[in-house]
Amino acid sequence: MTDRVKVAVLGGGSFGTVIANLIGSKGEQVHLWMRNAERAEEINRSHENHRYLPGRPLSENLTATADLQRALQDAEIVFVSIPSQSFREVIRQAKPFLRADQIVVSTTKGIEAKSFSLMSQILSEELPGNPIGVISGPNLAKEIVQQQLTATVIASEDERVRTAVQQILHCAFFRVYASSDMYGVELGGTLKNIYAIASGLSAALGMGENTKSMLMTRSLAEMSRFAVQLGANPMTFLGLAGVGDLIVTCSSPLSRNYRVGYALGEGKTLEDAVESLGEVAEGVNTLRYVKEKADELEIYMPLVSGLYEVVFNHAPVSQVAKMMMLNTQSSDVEFVLPRADL
Repeated sequence: MTDRVKVAVLGGGSFGTVIANLIGSKGEQVHLWMRNAERAEEINRSHENHRYLPGRPLSENLTATADLQRALQDAEIVFVSIPSQSFREVIRQAKPFLRADQIVVSTTKGIEAKSFSLMSQILSEELPGNPIGVISGPNLAKEIVQQQLTATVIASEDERVRTAVQQILHCAFFRVYASSDMYGVELGGTLKNIYAIASGLSAALGMGENTKSMLMTRSLAEMSRFAVQLGANPMTFLGLAGVGDLIVTCSSPLSRNYRVGYALGEGKTLEDAVESLGEVAEGVNTLRYVKEKADELEIYMPLVSGLYEVVFNHAPVSQVAKMMMLNTQSSDVEFVLPRADL
């Protein structure tokens, strides 16, 4: 790499803007691509993303653009912060302008609807020649832009990707840990959105600390059980992308999915809850996709099943909670005592 690294960030939402700003603040040149040319011009004029990060000044080294070719030209690392439902479409648009040596890293926490593909799988399919990686962890955008101490995980099978991303993102308030388990890191960041909805819902209903603890712990058990069936390493869930991300998303009102759950707990409809949020809450769609996949693979996920009934079938929370408490009691940590051995 040269002394100054050119970087592109695709997606001008909260996290894309935060990542671009962090890199620009380190003195690197960064292009932030977004679909809307008027919004890009506004960011360049005011050095602020009024829609997603109002009141937060952005680095002079950050240039917003709606020109995808311009954004990608000469970039050594490309971060993709596009919602999961549009991820593949944007990668296909970017493909003609990408070189095989450019590192492409997903920051998106979600699952593609019809294929049940993770973002790393989409990158592998669409860009088979490029080195790829994924970022995930307890990374609330509004805290990162305030320079609160934060850590994340870069997962890739390619050591060059891990090293390059650690170097470009590391700074006094942002630490980057490495992993080779892309699926585990990605699934941790994706699945926890489901349980954040459940956590917000339980908070709105005034449930106690014991309940919160039980909910998060059993959520972690379900996440790891599901992920292992898809080829992930269960030990990954002991790290930042697993339990770390789960804790922050299930505890903070800054979490979009938590806020959707809280609104549901207050008696709002799903449509009203999502509309009042004003941003994409990935957990709503993820819940539907994971429920279908768990049924298909016969994976035991009582929290997912119960939450699905509440969110999509309007089942009373008290009735679902009672049903789950009456389920057959099982193993605490299945990798210590398998459920089949009970």
